[in-house]
Amino acid sequence: MDLKARVQGILLRPKEEWLQIKEETLPLSEFFTSYVLILAAIPAAAQFIGYGIIGFKVPFLGLHRLGIGTALFRAVLAYIFSVVAVFVFGMVINALASSFSSTPDLDNAMKLAVYTMTPAWVAGALHVFYFLSPLVILASLYGIYILYLGFVTPLMNTPKDKVVSYLIVSFIIAVVLMGVLGVILNTIFTVGNIYRAI
Repeated sequence: MDLKARVQGILLRPKEEWLQIKEETLPLSEFFTSYVLILAAIPAAAQFIGYGIIGFKVPFLGLHRLGIGTALFRAVLAYIFSVVAVFVFGMVINALASSFSSTPDLDNAMKLAVYTMTPAWVAGALHVFYFLSPLVILASLYGIYILYLGFVTPLMNTPKDKVVSYLIVSFIIAVVLMGVLGVILNTIFTVGNIYRAI
């Protein structure tokens, strides 16, 4: 797989790209190593730079930086959580297939989950500057459109009348999953900061 061409295709020509993706057969392990593990590193590396080197403003306290070790640990955890989240998201899409008169297919469910995350991972570079981080959320919304086109292609053989409901349920689960992992990550560092302050 040509990583650059695939990223450009899924971001700029998603409808056409899904048609190519549907015909591809790539072992799941190779798919993750050649795509997921690379793109998921973008926001993690950007967060390391943003939190540990450039710093971020805390209201009433001014510029704050995490220690390099803490920032690195946070970036590694964010990276692991991102990879785990997309894998779980793919499993959920596959598990929901029968409920929406679709054909369970783990490989295609993983394609849906992974390519849906592409805009968020690419935009994750904005984490370098903390004040630009909210734009990552906007980029993530484009992932909904990519997911919709993946269902329409149809990767899971979803009937047209079930596509929107399958999309909505999948999206809600993705938001909850990312939210829970985000809370866990922030809790780990909040508790750590409180502990160090005592």
